[in-house]
Amino acid sequence: QTTLQEVLPKAGLVYSEKGNLSEVLCKPKIMPLKSITLERLEEMEKAAAQLTQQQEAEMAAGENAYASGQQAEDGTMMPPATD
Repeated sequence: QTTLQEVLPKAGLVYSEKGNLSEVLCKPKIMPLKSITLERLEEMEKAAAQLTQQQEAEMAAGENAYASGQQAEDGTMMPPATD
């Protein structure tokens, strides 16, 4: 086991602190659970999913109208589907 010897300078300043060393607690920081970027990305995904559902519903309604020979949105008649 090696021991280290204390060396004190013969000239210059000597700084010494032998006070009470204790823990310093800082104010807790509130961290967001989700970052702003992640929230924006989730909103964009949600909007895209809603748009896809809406388009699929419109396509299904259009196919049903075409199959039964109903009037289209622009006022023209759509012929019935032949199987």
